[in-house]
Amino acid sequence: MSTPSPPIAIIGAGLSGLTLALALHAHSIPSKLYESRPSPLDIGGAIMLSPNALKILDTLGVYKHIASLGFQFEKLSFRSHDDTPIDDFGFGSRDKHGFKALRIYRYQLINVLLSMVRNAGIPIEYNKKFSHVTYETPENITWSFADGSSATARLLIGADGIHSRVRKHIHPNLTPNFTNMIGVTAAVPRAQLQAGPEYPLPVTIMSPQHGAFVIAPQRADGSEVLIGKQKRLEQEYDRAGWDELLENKSWCVDFLRQGSQDFPPIVANAVSDIPLEGINLWPFYLVPKLDTWTKGRVVILGDAAHAIPPTAGQGVNQAFEDVYTFAGVLARTTEQCQFPEGGRDAVRMSAALKKWQLGRQARVDKVLELNDRLNKRRLPDAGEADDLEPFDLDWLYGVGFEESIAEWAS
Repeated sequence: MSTPSPPIAIIGAGLSGLTLALALHAHSIPSKLYESRPSPLDIGGAIMLSPNALKILDTLGVYKHIASLGFQFEKLSFRSHDDTPIDDFGFGSRDKHGFKALRIYRYQLINVLLSMVRNAGIPIEYNKKFSHVTYETPENITWSFADGSSATARLLIGADGIHSRVRKHIHPNLTPNFTNMIGVTAAVPRAQLQAGPEYPLPVTIMSPQHGAFVIAPQRADGSEVLIGKQKRLEQEYDRAGWDELLENKSWCVDFLRQGSQDFPPIVANAVSDIPLEGINLWPFYLVPKLDTWTKGRVVILGDAAHAIPPTAGQGVNQAFEDVYTFAGVLARTTEQCQFPEGGRDAVRMSAALKKWQLGRQARVDKVLELNDRLNKRRLPDAGEADDLEPFDLDWLYGVGFEESIAEWAS
C-alpha cells in the first residue's frame, strides 16, 4: 500500500486562505493552513462582496451563513459637493446577477469561514510564520518556519497578503509600492446623519477642495454607517509605525472632520460625534504586474500575486475568484495532484497553471481599467466628461467560472 501524500499547505488563514481550503475540500483535496498570528484574525472594518464573489461563496455553502449578517444593496451613488447627483455604479442585482451586493464585517466572514473549515476537519496551526523553502523533491516541497520548525507538502500556496513572505521565494527582490495614499474610516450610527430614508446610500460625495467623502451602511439593518476619506501621505511606515499612527485617534478624527463645512450637511452630521473604537486606517500598496505566480511547487494568489485599488471594491472579490478557479484547475488537471519529475503530469500541470495565471491576470487588468473609468466618473466635472455611457458590468458579475476552469485545465 502506498504512503498517502502530504496535504497541500496554505500559508495564511485570512479570507483567501480559508476560502481556498474550502474550495479544495469541495474537490476532496486535503489541505492544511498555517497562520503567522497567534489566533484567528479579528480585523476591524467591513468589506464589500459583489455577485461574482457571492456566487463562489454560495457554491461553497458559505453564503447562506452570511446573507443575514451584512447590509445588502444594489448601487453606489456619486454626488457633487452641493449634493447634486452625478452618477450611479451598480454593485449587484438579485434579478440580473442573482445577488445584491453585501457589505459585511470582515471578522464576521472570517468567523463563518473558520467554523466551516473546522467542521470540515481541515487543520490550522497558528504562530507559524513562513521563513523559506529548504528543498523540493519530485513529489514534495519542504520549508522552514521562523520558529525553526519545518513542514512538508505537495504544494505550497502563498495566500498571505500583499506583504507575502511566500512571494519572496518567487520574486526575492520585489517589495510592494506604497501609493502615498491612506484611507481613514470610522463607524457612526446612521441616525446621526439626520437624512431621510429616501437619501441614496451608499454614497460618495465629491468636493473640489477635499476629494471624496464616503458614507456606506453596514450591519444587516443598516443602522451603522462607515464614513471615510483618503489622504495623500508622503511618508511610509513599517507595521509598528502604521499601528502608532492609527493609535493617534485625535488625528484621525480631525482629518475626517476637515473641510466638512464644504460638503452637504449630511457630512457635518456624520462627523459630529465619532466613536474612537470604530476608527481604522488603511495604507494603500500596489504589487507590480508579475511575470509568474508559480515556481516549482510554490504558487501565490490573491493580494500576494496582484493588488487592486479599492475604487470598484473588487480586491477581496478577485481574491475569491483566484482561489476558486485555482482549486478547480488543480482538481481537473490531475486527480492525484502529483508532479512526477519529467512526467506528463508535470508538464500538464505547469501548462494549466500558466493558463490560469494569464486568464486571471487578464481579468484583473480589466478590473483595473474599470477602476480608471470609475475614477473619471468621480471627478467634480464628471458631467462634462466624454464617456458618460452606462457601465456594462455583465462581464464582471455574470462570469462563468466553470467554463474558465475547463478551458484553463484543458
